[in-house]
Amino acid sequence: MHKRLISALVALGLGFSSVAMAADADKGFDEYVLGLKVEAREKGISESIINSAFDGITFVERAVKADKNQPEKKLTLDEYLPRAVPDWKVKQANELYRKHKKTLDKIGRQYGVQPRFIVALWGVESNFGRLMGNYNVVEALSTLAYEGRREAFFRNQVMAALQILDQGHISPKEMKGSWAGAMGQPQFMPTSFLTFAVDGNNDGRIDIWQTEADVFASAANYLKKSGWDDEYTWGRQVKLPKGINDKLFGVEKDKSRSLAEWQKLGVRRINGKALPKVDIQAWLIQPDDNHGRAYLVYGNYLTLLKWNRSHYFALAVSHLADRIR
Repeated sequence: MHKRLISALVALGLGFSSVAMAADADKGFDEYVLGLKVEAREKGISESIINSAFDGITFVERAVKADKNQPEKKLTLDEYLPRAVPDWKVKQANELYRKHKKTLDKIGRQYGVQPRFIVALWGVESNFGRLMGNYNVVEALSTLAYEGRREAFFRNQVMAALQILDQGHISPKEMKGSWAGAMGQPQFMPTSFLTFAVDGNNDGRIDIWQTEADVFASAANYLKKSGWDDEYTWGRQVKLPKGINDKLFGVEKDKSRSLAEWQKLGVRRINGKALPKVDIQAWLIQPDDNHGRAYLVYGNYLTLLKWNRSHYFALAVSHLADRIR
């Protein structure tokens, strides 16, 4: 047989095989969704919500690729912070703080959280509501559950999303989020929504997508329930003495010391002056390891880490909050 004919037949066979594989994946996903529907019924989700939430959903390859292809190159804090907290974002944060000051002050008093931290979280998480993601949340979560790497986690998020829909806070078509299912302006996962989201304007619905009062109150409630104390700030950048013991770094419980103790160990403010004479426990961190910026952080910083277990995230929020006046 002619070589070109053989090559064409092989290529055609490969084409058929990839189409068949895609069809098998779709069939497997459809069967998986049937199982999700059964579980939803067992959890008491209404049939109308089950039908509308799963109507027409398909396997979202983009979500799986995004989950597997997290950026590998790690920026230093000196590279990251100017990108995460550019001057234009600081300017917008201050403008929006002034615009919503009355609502923010009321919520800040109600929950015991400084409004500047609410605005900073809003800015870092979704660029003040401009970047919320455009994925169908139920579809993306079902895809990631089916893909299987973290099935239990994402399957639980699917059920939480259905519960939110069943409570009438939003419609399935409007429930948009990131590829991982983080929703709305504060980017809450569905389980976080059920635990922390609140109705900030008392209209009977919790709308973290379009209603700023609900966004602010939900963020404040998350922080307060996670241990926030508005008597204090988050921490400060510091200057380290030469040869400081590596074992002193970290946010583990046994590594906290009073500011007076850190003072004795030679830690100073970034300008070289003595640390504040305040009776508070602090932890020493240096996210870029034995070089780069070092910080003494307080309990509120640890609360930010409960929101997102990334020092870069927590420091971006903290630095933005410090520039809101």
